[in-house]
Amino acid sequence: MSKKSKETSKRKLIDYRIFAPSLLIVILITIPFSMYETKSLNLLNSIFDKIVEMFTWGYIWYAIILVIAALYLSFSKYGNVVLGDPTEKPRFTLFEYSSILIAMGLGSTIMRTGMVQWASVANDPPAGVGAGTTEALMWGNSYSMFLWSFQVFAIFVMAAPAMAYILHVRKKPFMRISEACRTIFGDKFTDGVGGKVLDVIFLVSILSGAAVTLGLGAPIVTYNLSELFNIELSFGLTLGVTIIWVFLFSLSAYLGIERGIKRLSTFNMYLAGAFALFVIIAGPGIFILNYFTDSVRFLLSNYVNMSLYTNSLDMEGSSHIESYTVFWFAYSATWAMLHSVFAAKISRGRTIKEMILTYLLAPTLISWVATGVLGGLGVHRYLTGAVPVLETVKEDSMAAIPQILSSLPISTIAITVFIIVATIFLTTTLDSTTYTIASYTGTENMSKAEPSKTLRIIVAAIITVIALILMRIGGLAPLEVLSGLMGIPIIVIQFLTIYAAKKMMDEDQAWLTNVRKDKSMQQNK
Repeated sequence: MSKKSKETSKRKLIDYRIFAPSLLIVILITIPFSMYETKSLNLLNSIFDKIVEMFTWGYIWYAIILVIAALYLSFSKYGNVVLGDPTEKPRFTLFEYSSILIAMGLGSTIMRTGMVQWASVANDPPAGVGAGTTEALMWGNSYSMFLWSFQVFAIFVMAAPAMAYILHVRKKPFMRISEACRTIFGDKFTDGVGGKVLDVIFLVSILSGAAVTLGLGAPIVTYNLSELFNIELSFGLTLGVTIIWVFLFSLSAYLGIERGIKRLSTFNMYLAGAFALFVIIAGPGIFILNYFTDSVRFLLSNYVNMSLYTNSLDMEGSSHIESYTVFWFAYSATWAMLHSVFAAKISRGRTIKEMILTYLLAPTLISWVATGVLGGLGVHRYLTGAVPVLETVKEDSMAAIPQILSSLPISTIAITVFIIVATIFLTTTLDSTTYTIASYTGTENMSKAEPSKTLRIIVAAIITVIALILMRIGGLAPLEVLSGLMGIPIIVIQFLTIYAAKKMMDEDQAWLTNVRKDKSMQQNK
């Protein structure tokens, strides 16, 4: 490459037309929070309450419709469409592919919700159930499993068919929402202001979502470090943990999918499995297995109830479930486009059915097991009086996690492994984020090349700064509302991409021209 070409390449590292406005919007959102903390919290709390009041029904039906759309694309003629050359093998083995999707889909959040989410429900159960009762405890763990079920993973994956199709089948150079919607709106809209608006909404959503995740993930580690080394919780400790995370996910993103994300994801699956076995063997294993079985039974018996619960009559008063379900689906919507773009990138050689069903089933299975083990341990410690989990969660839910882990034999090892698993989970989530943003904002042909390593590091630094500002504000309320607000436009874009995927495959008759001819290729060897 000539010197002139190299200079041109450097100048065009980032598409500033979408990156600069997105970053500016995020800055304009976060700075007022840090300057006027109390007023911001009050304002955002009132906005969030209004969202719950007005849109509980909307978020519930949104998630259900996406599950229906997922099943339709999977089991109709579109499900057999190969995302790439029909004769090539999938890029990753099924285990590697599932591990990457699990690490991306669950992240460190499963370590928090699995351990203590049941207690928030048990303290404030639905349907007039008494707090702390047997039925409240059953609602608690089952609801925690429900949070990591088909609706949330349908939210994560259902923009992926369109993104994967434009990248691996139509070989478009840019893996962007605007490009996926070109078939709907035409060239003038896509190449003009309309397309840029769609891409800016996507980037603002991802940047905010990444900062939210880092903000929620840090306490999972800092609280346990404080317990392990008997040190005080402080912003300095959070800053130190964040810097280590930045280094880890920057390094992993720099190494790329093959050498970084894939290896970390598969390694963490083995480590998390070993930790679960340790908890069962060293802890109350029989109780955990029995309680897990009861939790699955209760979940399956009440799955429709949980899926459609709005408490419209409000005769027994509102409960934790109504507001948290809205937050959870809104938070998932904020992350939806990121998950879909990344899933699209790693799904070359997979069929649409394989991509969707793997994302629906593999993370759901693992999350149910994780919730069964971690939640079962917490419930047992509460029932035996070893840890006052319900009382602790009322004051600070994160504080209950090291208390529960400290009740295990060889607690130092238990807490250490828990920290490592949580750290790797968050690392794989955030390095996937930096990789995706770099892919999205870069100017290289994404159907042929990987995103710039320099750009990945720049993105990692930006996410860190935003996250530290948000963490400095304190409290979950601002993060909840930001997620809810950003999720609203993303919902509209998601439905557009689903329609776009169907329209593109219809135009190409892809169910005839881009399917596997040799059945032996359907198995990944």
